[in-house]
Amino acid sequence: MGGSSGPSGWQALPRLVRLAIGCGCLLLLAGAVFVLALLASRLVSLVIALAAALLIAALLEPVMHLLLRLRLPRALSALLSVLLLLAVFVTPIVLLWSLAAGQYGDLAERVRDGVERLRTFGSRVLPVSDAQINQILDDIESRLQVGTNAVAGALTIAEVLAAVILALFVAFFLLKDGPSMWEWFVDQMPGRARASLEDVGAASWETLTRYIRGILIIAVIDAVGIGIALVLIGVPFALPLALLVLVGSFVPYVGSTISGSVAVLVALAANGPIDALLTLAAVVAVQQLEGNILEPFIVGRQVRLHPVAVVVAVFAGALIAGIAGAIIAVPLVAVGYRVVRVLRARRLVGSDADLHQGPVEQGV
Repeated sequence: MGGSSGPSGWQALPRLVRLAIGCGCLLLLAGAVFVLALLASRLVSLVIALAAALLIAALLEPVMHLLLRLRLPRALSALLSVLLLLAVFVTPIVLLWSLAAGQYGDLAERVRDGVERLRTFGSRVLPVSDAQINQILDDIESRLQVGTNAVAGALTIAEVLAAVILALFVAFFLLKDGPSMWEWFVDQMPGRARASLEDVGAASWETLTRYIRGILIIAVIDAVGIGIALVLIGVPFALPLALLVLVGSFVPYVGSTISGSVAVLVALAANGPIDALLTLAAVVAVQQLEGNILEPFIVGRQVRLHPVAVVVAVFAGALIAGIAGAIIAVPLVAVGYRVVRVLRARRLVGSDADLHQGPVEQGV
């Protein structure tokens, strides 16, 4: 006599029960994220340094593999990779920044002049009073300064240098011992969880490496493209503005928008509305090229997030840890999103396997 078993496990539960369990899991996840964010706000410098170490290791992994192919020891390859980062990336940025540092006072004055011209234009064209315009500008300024109090203690030179040294130190050991460290961690988990952890780890690392390499390439392209446009238009302070675009591009949407707005304000104050419109057109053109062509090709569609998710992540990171938090928030959210997709795919595969297994025959 044969029989077949009906739905079992998760599928056997009533729909409302499954919905309640799902809502409960979401609440638990939200609570866990809140607790982690609270802890992170107490340990801002440490969290930023560790996140920066992960990003540095992901960026330097191709260099590490190239040196290993030359049969160099792993420790020496990791050390040379970190030193190469300092020589090739950090040193030119520091030199260029020092060359442009003397211009930032005048640049700030030009930005204030641009804001004043916008204020005058707004009072003439828009049906608002000067007091209302001043209130709007004050609100914008206060919102841009949100989060600075949370990291005020982390902005001293000594603490910044300590965070940089810690990030480079951890990045060195991630490059040197990262695979063995991950293998040890996976071995400590229960046997049935190891396969999932392997998939999650591989997907997370792939997402992180794609993101950091892609965003670096895009930031350089944005800075060079907008910098050349500023020179051709004749906008002053092209070098410091290009560096501002370079840094701002590491904060998707928000950073590039703010740095582009500064360039437009400088053009308005220095050269007038025609050059300001040309600068605006150049900034929009470069950003459209980035968003529609470069980002899908360089970063990859699997790493991309919806603009709403990116903006929310940026502002949440800024609230917790200022500018550094805004920079590291998006890659962390991208990794989390990829992890959820991997786990969901594994669950669906497991459910399909259970369904294809078919009914269990029972004989008497």
